[in-house]
Amino acid sequence: MKPATNRMLTRIKSVYMFISQKGTVTTQELVDEFGITPRTVQRDLNVLAYNDLVRSPGRGKWTATEKKVRASS
Repeated sequence: MKPATNRMLTRIKSVYMFISQKGTVTTQELVDEFGITPRTVQRDLNVLAYNDLVRSPGRGKWTATEKKVRASS
């Protein structure tokens, strides 16, 4: 796997874990926490939403779904 792909997957996993631990978070909280652009956060959230791991209960807010996942390193 390319280093850039590995970095992206690690970041997406970190974003998911952050949302899971916090409950509901805003897009801006994710930007601040991870130091990435709003567009990058949105792309990561799109991947998570496509895989039914997060959902948006309101504009700019995100929460984890009840879908079970196996977190591996």
